[in-house]
Amino acid sequence: MNWLDLTTACLGLAYILLEYRASIWMWAVGAVMQLLGIVLYYQKGLYADCGMEFYYLAMTAYGWWRWSRASSNSPSSQADANGNEALPPTGGVGEVPSHIPPRLALRWSLIFAVLWAVIWWLLSSFTDSTVPVADAFTTALSLVGIWALAHKFLEQWFVWIAVDVVTCWLYFQKGIPFKASLYGLYVIIAVAGYQKWRRAMAEAVK
Repeated sequence: MNWLDLTTACLGLAYILLEYRASIWMWAVGAVMQLLGIVLYYQKGLYADCGMEFYYLAMTAYGWWRWSRASSNSPSSQADANGNEALPPTGGVGEVPSHIPPRLALRWSLIFAVLWAVIWWLLSSFTDSTVPVADAFTTALSLVGIWALAHKFLEQWFVWIAVDVVTCWLYFQKGIPFKASLYGLYVIIAVAGYQKWRRAMAEAVK
């Protein structure tokens, strides 16, 4: 199964670089990565991660739809003076990142806590998982993170930094070295992505 580890790692790198650029094509790359991830995680006994990939596929479709709709409503996607449609340079995204409203932040923090507890209990009670706490943590937090990404909230980067740090350790423990190394790189790119998105927000209000 090493080819799956290497392939999903390469796709994951392409995914986060496209996310850094706020490119809509990240959703297409993500769909392929998630389909292969279902097989990889099941083979490695990471059952929560395996199940989460199905949720990711649904959110990928939602994210593609939402970002596409944003681009169609963006001034950059309207016709120019010659009547030609001008596509945004990011590949389809027209809206600027925004801060998550405090009300939603509190709501999703509570949802995360409940999800973590429930997934932890399910893994401990009904599977032979040897890492139920960490697996449940990254799964629950990722469920929140993909939602925040679909809505293009700046704070989604903080979620992914936490997920990436824990996942890097977890995958080394489970013998998935390529993806473990990738998640270490994710931390660096996530920090850079946060700074890039924050600059884009600052420039939008000038």
